[in-house]
Amino acid sequence: MTKDSDSPARPLPVLCGQTKPLEDAVVRTFEPIRRAVAGSLLVAAVTTLGGGSARASDHLDSPVVAADPSADIGDLYAWTAPDGRRLNLVMTLVGHSFSDRLSYVFHVDSGAVFGKTTATTTITCRFASMQAANCRLGTADRAVGDPGRAEGLAGRKFRVFAGLRDDPFFNNVRGSRAAFTVAAAALKAGTPLDGAGCPRFDAATAKAILGQWGRTDGGPGKNFLAGWTPASIVISVDLDAVNRGGPLLAVWGATVSPERQVDRAGRPLTGNALLAPLGPEAVSDQLKDDYNRATPATSSRFVPAIQESLGLYDGYDGTCANGLMGNSSEDIDVRYGALATLLADDRLWVNSAATACTQLFAVERAAVAGEPALKADCGGRAPSYNAVNVYRSLLVDGAPTGVDDGVDRDELTPSDSVFPFLRPPPAAGS
Repeated sequence: MTKDSDSPARPLPVLCGQTKPLEDAVVRTFEPIRRAVAGSLLVAAVTTLGGGSARASDHLDSPVVAADPSADIGDLYAWTAPDGRRLNLVMTLVGHSFSDRLSYVFHVDSGAVFGKTTATTTITCRFASMQAANCRLGTADRAVGDPGRAEGLAGRKFRVFAGLRDDPFFNNVRGSRAAFTVAAAALKAGTPLDGAGCPRFDAATAKAILGQWGRTDGGPGKNFLAGWTPASIVISVDLDAVNRGGPLLAVWGATVSPERQVDRAGRPLTGNALLAPLGPEAVSDQLKDDYNRATPATSSRFVPAIQESLGLYDGYDGTCANGLMGNSSEDIDVRYGALATLLADDRLWVNSAATACTQLFAVERAAVAGEPALKADCGGRAPSYNAVNVYRSLLVDGAPTGVDDGVDRDELTPSDSVFPFLRPPPAAGS
């Protein structure tokens, strides 16, 4: 995908922990914010076969991924069915078609304890055309044929739909841009940082940041992503086929060519909003490409870059050290290291023993943030979730609310219970 056109030239890197004049500290902080504008606001567009533009929560990818929209994962969803018998999965692509050179892979890791998985099941789909799919559930089952009918293409243990569908990720991009502009101006004017890199915005600035987030051009918040209907793969699979290691499932998706893994995605926003290294854009692009080639098991090298961005998000409400898993230490590794490690792993955690699915990060918060009430929530990411507000709020103030972009639903209401869950393009009916 193309980069945001108003991203400035990158300054030279400034190493964490060095004692620098305030001007250098402002540069060190201002640059990741500008990178965050480019990443988390999802403002770049990709030209697709249909001549339109597409946007997603995993956006502004490396040039390698941008070159092929059919390889570029937009969003990933994973949640349990209300009857407690199936895991539902969705992968949307930035492009409007599938490639016959690529494999589209859902990885479902399973375990008995949060953070530790002991078994893996893969569901892999290949497409000779939009009307010809070959999907395999490990070595145990497969579904072959036309996946475009609403009832899906059935195997013995799973079924699959593939075609154009509305991606229900909604986001007020213009309001977010305005919020980051306020923050960037305050930093450039001299807002100080604490030792962990969190900006100490005054109360008026924090109020302005959060207020702008909920507005679009001065009016009510509007969904910048309305009407986006990318190529989508929808899977509903029996739980006993994917939970061999235990009831806690960790899900991530990948697109794979014969030569390499091209893209990967888990939670919304992580790969782009939080990978904001200092230095030239080429360095950032290489880091993003490395991230896309990596797996959760090889993700620790991305922790330092994510820590930098966590410090910036933490300060947007005017209070430092109150983000998810934060603490009062002014050592960046101590304050943000645990959360950065969790986010770098970048898998959607699903409690498959739960049938109620209400909140992004529910499994994580139940396990690491002392919120036992969430143990009965499947977590993951269902199509109905207000994912962007919850994600940002947890980074800013440690709670699922606090950052509100003024948009609380998609224009085409998805279903969390009726296959294939996502709505068809308006012209194709309801």
